[in-house]
Amino acid sequence: MTTTDPIADMLTRIRNGCKARMKKVDVPASNIKREIARILEEHRFIKKTVEVKDDKQGVLRIYLRYNKFDEPVIRGIRRVSRPGLRQYANNEKIQKMSRSMGMTILTTSRGLMTSEDARKSKVGGEALCYVW
Repeated sequence: MTTTDPIADMLTRIRNGCKARMKKVDVPASNIKREIARILEEHRFIKKTVEVKDDKQGVLRIYLRYNKFDEPVIRGIRRVSRPGLRQYANNEKIQKMSRSMGMTILTTSRGLMTSEDARKSKVGGEALCYVW
């Protein structure tokens, strides 16, 4: 099955896995998904990511993180920019985003980074998703 928006598919799998209290979810691998998973792991929203080789593009196995009350650490994850409606943010708009309760992942000319890192680097970019 091919999807028109593979990033939204990844976020949906993570969201559904958290709601179903699954230990792990599998996502078809790509470079941008690896970077999103790296940022989520860096900010302790997920435990770890393991790449599983297969005959095709590979699979990212994402291990979800839960708190001591068995509640998911990721309370919400939402796609912002999508193929039909791209959402770009300059440095001023990023400052407003970073004041919200969660984290925004952006794709910039310097690679994928959080809104906080983009603000410090004074670069703008396309807002991929919100995580809280």
